[in-house]
Amino acid sequence: MTASIQKSWVIDQMNAKLTIKDFLQKKQGFSRRLLTAMKQEGGKFLINAEDSYITETLKLNDQLTVIFPEEASGSIEATEMELSILYEDEDHLVLNKPAGKACLPSMNDRQNSLANGVLAYYQSTGHPATVHIVTRLDKDTSGLVLIAKNRYVHALLSEAQKKNEIKRTYEAIITGEMNHPAGTINAPIARKKISIIEREVNWKEGKEAATDYQTLSVLAGAALLRVQLKTGRTHQIRVHFSHFGHPLLGDDLYGGKTDVISRQALHCAELEWTHPFQNKRMKFNCGLPLDMAACKEKLAINHQ
Repeated sequence: MTASIQKSWVIDQMNAKLTIKDFLQKKQGFSRRLLTAMKQEGGKFLINAEDSYITETLKLNDQLTVIFPEEASGSIEATEMELSILYEDEDHLVLNKPAGKACLPSMNDRQNSLANGVLAYYQSTGHPATVHIVTRLDKDTSGLVLIAKNRYVHALLSEAQKKNEIKRTYEAIITGEMNHPAGTINAPIARKKISIIEREVNWKEGKEAATDYQTLSVLAGAALLRVQLKTGRTHQIRVHFSHFGHPLLGDDLYGGKTDVISRQALHCAELEWTHPFQNKRMKFNCGLPLDMAACKEKLAINHQ
């Protein structure tokens, strides 16, 4: 039997006299959509372990428990695969994604994405939820991926992401060397009119996009950068550096050469966010994968 996902709160003076609905919506970040799903799919609200209606009023020191309904996994199929799990608690999963693996199933490949593997892992451990990827990476970008282990946490983390409260730090190897060793690229990004996949800097129609960078080392005809996203546009890092004449090595979509590395030299090396319930900072690091480390090594030797 699968365990249900539940959350509990002890009601303090400030929240006494609120209804369950108001407490959850106004104080705990429950969306109307989530409350509707609770009602339609068999979720429960308990006050001091007794079934209660969402309209009931909370009193000082009441214990409110929300039992979430089991989540349907939709069109995602479970595929057993080896996962590199760096961290797990009842709300989060942090994985190190290899390059070449998509985060979500595509039209052409329904079986081999990270989500397929995570679903198989959930099923093997009896976790009653579907896969909620918070920080997606392109198929050929490696590194840390944050996954919420239920839809409530997913909603809270998505909100944090909109407010730029989830910090993602990347390492990238670019062609050439930036004029300034550190700085910020501010250039709006839009989808390229003639392509479904490609994005471009578009000063008229693009959405705001800002990327901070710092040079870590200068290599032969290249440089290793530490990059931080201030916004989360599709292909943002790749488009920004390509636009200013420094495409990522291996990124043939945006003009990078593939002679030293065969995929874009981009790795999510660090993730940092605030735990939604424990109010503590969570921070994880992950070193360069073998192909990027070898690329850096080769270019460092040639630079001497």
